[in-house]
Amino acid sequence: MAITERTVKNKRNSSGVLTGKPGIVYDVNVKYHSEGKLKAHSKKGFATKSEAQQYEAMMKNKLSNPSYVPPTASQRRMTVREYLAEWVERHGNANLRPSTKASYESHIRNHINPYIGDVYLGQLTPAMLDDMFAKLTERGLSQSSVKYAHRIIGVALEHARKYHYIESNPARDIITKFGKQGKTPEPYTVEEMRQLLASAMGNEWELIIILGGLYGLRLSEILGLRWRNVDLENQTFSVVEQLPFALPAGTTYVSEMAPVKSSERTLPITNLTMPYFIRQVWRQTNQRILLESSGEDYYDNDLVIAKPNGCPERRERVSANFGQFLRHQGLRHIRFHDLRHSAATNMHELTGDFYTVGQILGHSLKGIGIQLGISNNMEAVTAQYVDVRLERKSFVLNSYHEKLLELGTVGLE
Repeated sequence: MAITERTVKNKRNSSGVLTGKPGIVYDVNVKYHSEGKLKAHSKKGFATKSEAQQYEAMMKNKLSNPSYVPPTASQRRMTVREYLAEWVERHGNANLRPSTKASYESHIRNHINPYIGDVYLGQLTPAMLDDMFAKLTERGLSQSSVKYAHRIIGVALEHARKYHYIESNPARDIITKFGKQGKTPEPYTVEEMRQLLASAMGNEWELIIILGGLYGLRLSEILGLRWRNVDLENQTFSVVEQLPFALPAGTTYVSEMAPVKSSERTLPITNLTMPYFIRQVWRQTNQRILLESSGEDYYDNDLVIAKPNGCPERRERVSANFGQFLRHQGLRHIRFHDLRHSAATNMHELTGDFYTVGQILGHSLKGIGIQLGISNNMEAVTAQYVDVRLERKSFVLNSYHEKLLELGTVGLE
């Protein structure tokens, strides 16, 4: 018979959880021909005969397709933990940035494996996933974090289905409804940027905020900017590299930078931002003299933004400290990355030139159009913007910088 029943001492319920009670389960055994040979496929332990019959019908249909390859015995015995470890390594190396891969690994380790890691991949059910999401919510995890867990497991299981490790993706059939995620903070207005710069005057945040909030650089690009790529004489700097991801704590020297995420670009140093660069040169020179005169080591990484001893800053530390800085100054909370959004929004509102804004930020035309919520139709871009020269970037940046700094509320003595 294709379906057989047997008695077990510890039966699982419909959610796949062991009940501790004896009961009857149903096994499916299907014989089929493949490559001229008679083969057999089986799956055991269905809680009801109806489930077994549905599975049998589905498998007979699939096995009649010559291109279908059923999972091997070793694949059927693979746990969710084992599969996810294999999947994130293969998929992550080929398709994810290092930071995203590390985020996946952390989420799997902390929020997925503790609940379903030891379940056999082929026995994972939508009810088990719903139960996991409920427990994550009970633990106090934010809705965005719970939804992120669903996204990871959903993509991973969809790949498992395509590999024929499983017949269907249980993440598709969950009944959990995810609440609204926390809204991304609105970008800072020009007035708020003035207040932020006034609060940063004369301290370590000064040039960091200039580069993030007036030029729209990513934090890794700011921390990876080196003086060799800054031309004070011709008033330009080039964004050609960034700080490597997950820099170990205590790093003193960075032997090699990472390439930038998007296109390399050269940006003008406007007359209004030039004093901030000069002030940073003066600050670092004095820091080096003081350290060396006191017998302390100075680690010359040629970095524009660095610790007082020249060592590279860590992204995590700067990002966390930025939030504290805003709280201490009584300013509205935003993430550091939102300074980039603020620069994009303010430059576009002042000039309407979203193509040049995209070139300044290192975005594609489509990317900057989506970010600003406007048309990304290439036909809307006039021919004069196809080759964005330094002069056009200067015009857009000057429009923003003059609006921001024109009142003299922020400036250098």
